This record gives sequence, structure tokens and C-alpha cells, in this order.
Amino acid sequence: MKAIVYTKYGPPDVLQLKEVDKPIPKDHELLVKVKATTVTVADIRSRGFLVPPAFWLPARISLGFKQPKKEVLGMELAGEVESVGKDVKRFKKGDQVFAASLESFGAYAEYKCLPEDGPVTIKPSNITYEEAAAIPIGARTALFFLRKANIKEGQKVLVYGASGSVGSYAVQLAKYFGAEVTGVCSSSNLELVKSLGADKVIDYTKEDFSSKGETYDVIFEAVNKSQFTDCMKMLKKDGVYINITEPLPNARMLWTQLTTSKKLILSRNSPETADALNYLKELVGSGKLKVVIDRYYTFDEIVEAHRYVEKGHKKGNVVITLYRT
Repeated sequence: MKAIVYTKYGPPDVLQLKEVDKPIPKDHELLVKVKATTVTVADIRSRGFLVPPAFWLPARISLGFKQPKKEVLGMELAGEVESVGKDVKRFKKGDQVFAASLESFGAYAEYKCLPEDGPVTIKPSNITYEEAAAIPIGARTALFFLRKANIKEGQKVLVYGASGSVGSYAVQLAKYFGAEVTGVCSSSNLELVKSLGADKVIDYTKEDFSSKGETYDVIFEAVNKSQFTDCMKMLKKDGVYINITEPLPNARMLWTQLTTSKKLILSRNSPETADALNYLKELVGSGKLKVVIDRYYTFDEIVEAHRYVEKGHKKGNVVITLYRT
């Protein structure tokens, strides 16, 4: 089968289209013929080994010291079940599914084996494979952190980076949970964020979002480009600050935790189960959650897709199509 392989860390050009062995499903696995995958920020970081200095050693242990342990990237996918292991009960040949593959990677290939009890479920019938492939990481991340914040109806939520993959889902989910949502984004994305249900939008290129005089119950930092001190000024006394990219608190964060009643929720991986995907599937299927896709690329254009995402200006998701649907 064909796969996009990288044998060393580096720029997008390290990605190469190669022939590799087709996987064989184990007893509790399903073999999926991949129809679509995505280029996520996690793919970019893994490919280029773009990690903060403090995490160099654990990242090397996880990803590989001299070269990548897992040579095929790809964190999410959608496709059709081609075969199943003898002990698989929930899926059968022909099922249309979508899944996260954050733990094992490997979605940049024509076929991928997935554990039956992992984050995989049936694709909503009202969306394409391309749209389904763009749900498992961004939407699941937004849902996980909003649930951790115990979001409630009537609360005021600010999403910084509201036009990105996680941010676009966070806006919609916060609104679905009954919050009043303010989205922070650039001028070119204001209408998009409004269309996702944001009650208010702030153009960070023209306004200092921290000088608006409003306070919020939840501040969701999706891109780590705001100033923590500014966010603390805007966060209510018992509010919750979410930062999905910072895994460890800095000195200011530690001091805030020690001296205030404000709660900080920092980066962590969501559980690798299908529960969240099943929940999101219902929202997408009923039209209550939309998938934002910025650009589509073919499998052999994946280097170009990585270059685009690495610039840091994508709207929603960037999708790679393996087979036209």
C-alpha cells in the first residue's frame, strides 16, 4: 500500500510517498481503508520535532531519539472497514467510520488498523469522509476541556483563536451548552466565527481584547497567543482559564493558583475511547455542530499541505483526500 513516510525530523520535504506493507488486523482490530485524513498542528510538531526546550527529552523518548519511531504520521481519519479481526463485535465489513489515531499515528496511509475499543465510531451519514476526518482531534479536544471547566448555561466564555480547528469547535460547543460566547480572531475570520454562533467577536489585529471591560467565567486559549496576565484581568474571581497547548504552569500561573480561587486547566490528552466521538457524532448528525474546512489536498500534495498549516493561519481544518467520494 502507499503511505507518507518520514525517516528523519525536519521541514515538510522530509515527507515521502512510499510503498509499505499493508497491515493485518489482530483479533480485536478492524482494518480501515482510509478515505481522508488531516494535517493537524500535532503532525507539524512531530514531523519537525518542534517542542519547547523543557520537553526535549521526554519528547525524544516518546517520538524517537535519532529518528522517528513511528514513520507514518496522521492523527485522525475517516474510511471504510475492509475487514475485522475474529473477536470484533461492534463493526463489520463495509461500515463507514471515523477515528482518532493520536496514540499510534499512521493515518497517512491507504490502510490503518484500529482497536475496536479505541476512539473509533460510525460516521454520520449526512457528512462526507473529508468532514468526518476533521472531527476526532479538534472537536474532541474542545469538548474535553469545556467539560473539565464544568461549563454551565448562562456563563460568559471567551475563545481566543476562535477560527482554528479546536477554537471553531469550542465556539460552537460553548454555545450549544448555553454560554454567551465571544470569539477572538483576525479580521478575515470575523464572519466565519459569527456564523459559528459567537455572540460577539473581537479582531485582535485592531483591538486590545483585554481592554473591553468585560469579564468571563471561562477563557479558552486555543492557540497560546494571548498574554496570561491579560487573561487573568478578564477572568472572574472563580473563573476557569483553559490553555490547550501549555502542559506545565509557568511562575505566574503557579502564583495565580496559590493566591486566587481561579482555576487553571492546562494541556492534557483526552481519554482514548469512543465516548466523546459518539457524543459528537450525534451533534453533527443533527446539524448542531459544523465542520470547518479551510483547504483540501490530495495525498500526493501532502508536503504542500504541511507547508500551509505550518504558517499558522488555517481556518478550521486542512484535509487530505485519498479517494474521491
